[in-house]
Amino acid sequence: MKKILIAVVALIAAAVVFLVMAKPVAKVAPVVKGRAVNSVPGSITVEAEYQMELKSEIGGRVIESQLDEGLAVQKGDVLVQIDTGDLELDIEKTQSEYDAKKKSLEIGSSIRLQLATARENLENLERLTKSGNYAPAELEKQRRQVKQIEQQLALEEVSNSHLLASYENALKTKRRQLDKMTIRAPFDGVVSVIKARPGDLIGPGAPIAVIIANSRKVEAKISEENFSGVRVGQPASVRFLGYGDHTYDAVVTKILPTADPATQRYVVHLDVKIDREKLVPGITGEVTIQVGERDAEAIIPRRALFGNSVFVVEDGRVHLRNVETGYVSLTAVEVLKGLQAGEQVIVEDLDKFYDGQRVRAESTGN
Repeated sequence: MKKILIAVVALIAAAVVFLVMAKPVAKVAPVVKGRAVNSVPGSITVEAEYQMELKSEIGGRVIESQLDEGLAVQKGDVLVQIDTGDLELDIEKTQSEYDAKKKSLEIGSSIRLQLATARENLENLERLTKSGNYAPAELEKQRRQVKQIEQQLALEEVSNSHLLASYENALKTKRRQLDKMTIRAPFDGVVSVIKARPGDLIGPGAPIAVIIANSRKVEAKISEENFSGVRVGQPASVRFLGYGDHTYDAVVTKILPTADPATQRYVVHLDVKIDREKLVPGITGEVTIQVGERDAEAIIPRRALFGNSVFVVEDGRVHLRNVETGYVSLTAVEVLKGLQAGEQVIVEDLDKFYDGQRVRAESTGN
């Protein structure tokens, strides 16, 4: 008899354990007091801060190229060399003419010699005139002749100076053109598109490649109804679709003054606290910008809310409860009516539960 009683008790205990274990597990989080954050949502996109179409100001044939798609370049790196042969010959010719002109000026001017002779004659004639051996009228003619030679010399010096300056300017211009035929990286970045390769003949202004800057910008697009409260310096939380549920702190750094006419959404720039290499151009995500905060009596995880309702677990049973919400952030919701601190709300797999269902509550720790 005793053995039968023990067996019955064991069966009852096993049945109780089975019934308890058979209940679905509800992942719950507590309703807490704290600081409620009012945030406005937006979508984000990561873009290169800028990109540039690399062009050559001077036409010619591409004879060397270091370009390769995906190549990381630094400002000043030589990327493309255009054939400089003809220009170098032109520079050599101009330099030779310049040197020859300078040497001819070093030899001296024939007009300067002529002026020296005329001045000596004038001095002799002045002495003869004083002694009465030369007519004053003839002396005046000689003075006018000396003046005329002086003017010729001055004009020659101006002309020579202008010619030398023209040669020097021509050499500077040609050497500048020569330097422009070596195409360098204008900034740190990555080559994304190549449009000219060795052997190609290109014209002035022809595109050679597209370079994307290493610097990035994170653009958030905010709807018109949420835009008015956004200010520079406000904190924000960012979540990128490619990096799961992890959130990153951010700050509003710039607000563009006009909306996109097609979508009526405003663009805000963010400084996100994230490793730069993770900011790959083209990745997207979502953001909430904190525009206010206050003390709240009831705060729940945002994932517990569906519509205006939540599932509350009380005494092992699910209760569907309507709530009135207040401030909403990326991860949390303020509840103004319908919940109080200490209650438990389901936060996962909400579609698996219904009002009145018996469950086994299991805390998620948040």
